[in-house]
Amino acid sequence: MNDELLQMKNLGKTSALWLHAVGIHSASELRRRGAVAAYRAVLARGFNASRVLLYSIEGALLDRHWSELSDEHKARLLAQLDVQEPRNKS
Repeated sequence: MNDELLQMKNLGKTSALWLHAVGIHSASELRRRGAVAAYRAVLARGFNASRVLLYSIEGALLDRHWSELSDEHKARLLAQLDVQEPRNKS
């Protein structure tokens, strides 16, 4: 399997399969969608993804291991996720 996503840092077979399932098949598509939107699409598809996937996608886009993202960077990603995904207040 010659999968461009698998060549990116942090992304393994499961991550790549989930991204393919939501219509992301290349690094350029992933860059265009961004980490938060890609992660939300994976969750919306019903996959049981943890926050580490969000950090892994962001790290892949930055060509850094996800654990190298600062706590502040991770907090910004989570804040973006919350803004795009309002909680049901009822």
